[in-house]
Amino acid sequence: MSLQELNGRNVLVLGAYGFIGAAVVHAFQAQGAVVCGLVRSLPTGAKVLPGIALKQGDLRNLVQPDAWRSILSGVDVVINCAGALQDGGDDDLTAAHHRAIAALGQACARDGIAIVQISAIGAEENADTHFMRSKAAGDAALQSAGVALWVLKPGLVIGQSDYGGTTLLRMLAAVPFVQPLAYPDTSVQCIGMPDLCDAVLRAVAGQLPQGTYDLVEDEPHTLFDVVAATRAWLGFRRAGISVTIPRGLTRAVAAIADALGRLGWRSPLRSTAMTIMTKGVIGDPVAYKAVTDHPVASLGDIYASFPSAREHRLTARITLLMPLVVGVLSVFWILSGVFGLLGLGQAAEVLTSAGWSQTLASFSVVFWSLVDLALGLAILWRPWARRACLAQFTVASIYLLAASGTVPGLWLDPLGPLVKILPAMMLPLVAMPMLESR
Repeated sequence: MSLQELNGRNVLVLGAYGFIGAAVVHAFQAQGAVVCGLVRSLPTGAKVLPGIALKQGDLRNLVQPDAWRSILSGVDVVINCAGALQDGGDDDLTAAHHRAIAALGQACARDGIAIVQISAIGAEENADTHFMRSKAAGDAALQSAGVALWVLKPGLVIGQSDYGGTTLLRMLAAVPFVQPLAYPDTSVQCIGMPDLCDAVLRAVAGQLPQGTYDLVEDEPHTLFDVVAATRAWLGFRRAGISVTIPRGLTRAVAAIADALGRLGWRSPLRSTAMTIMTKGVIGDPVAYKAVTDHPVASLGDIYASFPSAREHRLTARITLLMPLVVGVLSVFWILSGVFGLLGLGQAAEVLTSAGWSQTLASFSVVFWSLVDLALGLAILWRPWARRACLAQFTVASIYLLAASGTVPGLWLDPLGPLVKILPAMMLPLVAMPMLESR
């Protein structure tokens, strides 16, 4: 790619610290473009993209053309990498994929700004999922706006980092000994992140005619083969047996993931992802191949080009274990609170034997039991989860210090009630880095 064609171009990337957005930002920065990112959270953006100019904006609030005026000042081209899988928490697909993008198209048409739209294979008006329908509505709104436009529809995107579908692949590949899979025979076509970024660079550099392109490798694979290739790339042992998850169980898992989505958890196992996998991820590479001399790399070549290191295996395992860790912490603290309330008399007796009054002892047991219940519930609300973990560590430390000073004899108790506080202190600290999403 010629540096001259992109050097000095003013590029605005929507969703700049996302899986695709961050890769696109770095690709343009390497080519000498002046890159600015539109992000929902400036602190997160500064952490993920240090040194990159950022503007704060939430697509849910940018649904009128005039709302884009200041954001688009001085911009030559907009690259839309923003998106969400499913409604829930802070995500509104109609606003983010359609209404905001329609307003963007009108604003860019007015100011003569080009747009590269990262859409999705299967984004059609009559698609089975709201995700695909809302993406298609956004594509159509841009096409009708009369703006200079490239609509790129990548297959399953595989990058050095992971998010969404790539996260699911690595999580499944990390399951030891067996390979559980729903829809193992589903057909999937992939694209590596370097090829996706190359297509965007070509569009902005004028080396790709305006139009709609499926960005996929030539030959499809079964989902089983894609997960097996991911497992091999990560360096995990080949699974001894493969287990096909029944459709009923798959639907039940998706329903649970959807319910957790209302609490802010963006699980890759939600019903949208499962519905997409029943249809497969299949595109037509002919149009893109006809206008470029750079074919999309195959799955084998994608993984051959990416180094695999310890951090990739560690992340895959952490992703697999994180729901279990959060679940255990929630159950532990909730049961601790329940048992404290149910065993109020016995628990208070420990304190009265140390010289506390009955009233003060009973009040203390009730108060801290309610604290335990609150912490067990708080960790289930995704926006509070990290702070809940820190609070759990703090409260467990208070228990340990207070009990050591009040009833030190408990250290010698055969059941080890104080010893057991130590893992209760450590597990929240283990969970905190697991909960980082970017």
